[in-house]
Amino acid sequence: MKIRPLYDRIVVKRIEETEKMQGGLYIPDSAKEKPQEGEVVAVGKGKRLEDGKVVALDVTVGDRILFGKYSGSDIKLDNEEYLIMREDEVLGILDKQPVSASKSKAS
Repeated sequence: MKIRPLYDRIVVKRIEETEKMQGGLYIPDSAKEKPQEGEVVAVGKGKRLEDGKVVALDVTVGDRILFGKYSGSDIKLDNEEYLIMREDEVLGILDKQPVSASKSKAS
């Protein structure tokens, strides 16, 4: 991919989760909600403050992020769909190591 976002913008590829149909129902693609999770594929240099300083972004290439349903603008490059959005539209960065939900109880 040959795109370099400007300032505090990032380019995100949606992560499609495969859904298994239960009960044999078929849901067409037009009725499915688009995922709100993605992987950052390109980042800008940073946000320029009023005094002219550039502040680096918190997200980096390869981060898995969560974003709002209506965040960003859809773009198509090399027959792939991406989103381009500002860093402040990112709701959170997902940890690479999943945290175990079950905790052992101490006696």
